[in-house]
Amino acid sequence: MATIDQVEEENEEAGPSTSQGGFKRKMDSGSPHTEGRLRKHARGTSSSIYEKLFLTGEGSDVQIRALGEVWNLHKAYLCQSGYFASMFSGAWREATMNTIDLQMPDENIDSEALHEVLGSLYQSPVYIPPRHVVSILATASMLQLDELIRQCGEVMKETATVYTVCSYYHSAESYGLPNIRTLCFQWLLDNLMTHRSDEVLLRQLSPDVMKELIASSELLVMEVEMDVYAMLKKWMYLQLQPGWRGPRRALLPDANLWLARSKRESGGTPFLETQEGRAFVPVFQNLRLAYIICDLQSARIIEQDALIPAAWLTPVYEDQQLALVQAKQSKGVGPIDIHVPNFPVYSMRCGYHLLKEGRCRWLWAILNFDWDLVVCYANRRIIFKRSTRNKSHGLGISLLWQRKVAFRLCVVSLDITGRATFRKSTEYQVLSLGRDEDLEVVNLEDQDVVFPIYVACNFLYIPREGRSSE
Repeated sequence: MATIDQVEEENEEAGPSTSQGGFKRKMDSGSPHTEGRLRKHARGTSSSIYEKLFLTGEGSDVQIRALGEVWNLHKAYLCQSGYFASMFSGAWREATMNTIDLQMPDENIDSEALHEVLGSLYQSPVYIPPRHVVSILATASMLQLDELIRQCGEVMKETATVYTVCSYYHSAESYGLPNIRTLCFQWLLDNLMTHRSDEVLLRQLSPDVMKELIASSELLVMEVEMDVYAMLKKWMYLQLQPGWRGPRRALLPDANLWLARSKRESGGTPFLETQEGRAFVPVFQNLRLAYIICDLQSARIIEQDALIPAAWLTPVYEDQQLALVQAKQSKGVGPIDIHVPNFPVYSMRCGYHLLKEGRCRWLWAILNFDWDLVVCYANRRIIFKRSTRNKSHGLGISLLWQRKVAFRLCVVSLDITGRATFRKSTEYQVLSLGRDEDLEVVNLEDQDVVFPIYVACNFLYIPREGRSSE
């Protein structure tokens, strides 16, 4: 904070030195004459002002008491705070009081944070330890210190990790830092399914935040939608069994065993229809089930888990049957113009993890309608190629004519803290490939990309209505 005044040399009538509640400072007698000791136009350094006025309380004209601590301070400095400026200049009864008892309405505010924030009024710059940034932000918000709030935001921006991001997210939401909230949410989208310490993250995520993450088309899904379902099982298990401890590889098997036991105890009632499971319904409703049940093995796991109600699955199976018939009987299919608002809600999400530079290829099966898409990475280029040679997937239909699918692809590189150091996304596009045709989608030449990288893609296949002759 900017320096306002400089204290004169301590006169001979100053009170004795004492200490209060672990914060050592000198106590002043608080006589009316002490106000004259404050002068405009600072003559000393910020550190000397901090030591003489804040730490020792020289020339104090007001005493602040809160959280079991006492601070002997100066109204001229406190008025840098909007909270105290209103208190001392308005109709508040405290305007004429020499001792003020502050009530702390926010449980995030503690005595250490209050000490740091009050001290910030006497010095500049202010060091904000990351471990205390949330409590300092809460205190700065109460005292209406906009510059300190901004500094807290900068600290949060630079120190978001798997251990801090959830508390930062909720704090940014509570104290009006929309940019930090957006940054933390993007961090969660990037790391929810990619971070090695996923157990740490899953324990911290509330149902409301998880619901928003699962609904997003920007979630970095690795590998397919079924992996989102598996991740949600682990998350739900940790929410219900917070005392679980074990190796990372044991988390999903233990969650499956717990679900099997719940299934037996409930007589086969889907878990989300039980009293214990209803709290998780809004989260699981955002799963894109159409891209799970189209794979036979995944559909069997869904049935075996008895987690999702049949009432959710039946219309999805019916829609898939209709889509299959449309794909079989339509020659010219796919969107000509992409209706972007529909794309985030209904698109298929999938991804791949490239560990190092070098040639690589993998397969994405688009809705399993023999729309097998081979993705090639070579020479810093990502290329899509439609192949009909691999018949291990799909239903053997619509092989002879051109198909159209809307897509958007994103390439992301994350550092060790989970922060994105590189991100490149395509616009929404229409992929129109005949058999064995290819398309260069992304060119990373001359781009500062550090491996490993994540390649994530959204696809939307929409057949036209009506029937065309073959």
